[in-house]
Amino acid sequence: MEAQMGAPDFWNNNDRAQKHITKLNGLKRSVLPVVAYQKKLEDVAVMTELVEAADGAERETYAAELDATVTALVAELDELEIASFLTGQFDRNNAIFSIQAGAGGTESNDWADILFRMYNRWAERRGFTVELQDVQAGDQAGISKATILIKGENAYGYAKAERGVHRLVRISPFDANKRRHTSFCAVDVIAEITDEIKIDIPEDEIRVDVYRSSGKGGQGVNTTDSAVRLTHIPSNIVVVCQNERSQIKNKASAMNVLKARLHEKKLDEQRSEMEKFYGEKGEIGWGSQIRSYVLQPYQMVKDLRTGYSTSDTQGVLDGDLDRFINAWLRAGCPRHRNKDIQMEDE
Repeated sequence: MEAQMGAPDFWNNNDRAQKHITKLNGLKRSVLPVVAYQKKLEDVAVMTELVEAADGAERETYAAELDATVTALVAELDELEIASFLTGQFDRNNAIFSIQAGAGGTESNDWADILFRMYNRWAERRGFTVELQDVQAGDQAGISKATILIKGENAYGYAKAERGVHRLVRISPFDANKRRHTSFCAVDVIAEITDEIKIDIPEDEIRVDVYRSSGKGGQGVNTTDSAVRLTHIPSNIVVVCQNERSQIKNKASAMNVLKARLHEKKLDEQRSEMEKFYGEKGEIGWGSQIRSYVLQPYQMVKDLRTGYSTSDTQGVLDGDLDRFINAWLRAGCPRHRNKDIQMEDE
């Protein structure tokens, strides 16, 4: 493929050339880390020979260096293995992430705000960038709904593990009697659609409403009718975007999300297996959660799909989610489906 880029007529068709480069870069991202890892293994073989040939203090020094190198390689191998599971059509795409408060009133609005913070921190940990699409404040506290765009390599491949209902059990800070409350929020994740997927939406199927943005955003946002709400009439899918000062930019962002949702809906219908994308989410209440976050009377976060659990509740709420995502990806991989998964932190 690199040789083809040197052909005199390579850039005659710019679109074809860009697709060629994109595919080549994707292949490099998949192959080159494995090649580099193989080289490191060869270096370890040489280090092993040095340890065997040395003696005394020199042997101990080489052995300590070898031990540290192998430990690092084990962690790196784990990352390579997880990345190898991301083979879905859209796994490399950006992710459109939505959080919706469910049963629980003010408690659930506050829980949605906590999840919003948690996922922002998780994205930062992974080196992803986050763009706020829309956020709607709760009646008394927190938020009732939020949509963010997470940009980065394999963002959707990782983020799709979070699709479902999340349950919180804690002593309510809004209850004067300090009683324990249970709250629910739904998380929905869809892949941002690239230009390669063509989706044409007739103008007469879309209702466009513009209004003044609410919440934080500064004078330029809150004093003009810049917020845009798109309603796809046949499917009744509604998308809102109000983070930009420009009505044109908000409409473009909302249209991008609408196309992604329509494409996902089409895939659902083709497969006739709604659990592939939305089915796991179900009702935002009892009996449908994928993960429970218990802060009282004990500390525990448990994923009900994989059985993975940890008592490090603060770490999880601060965005340390890869442990759950990796367990979910392994559980869905044929190589691991019939094997035991590490269920708890050591």
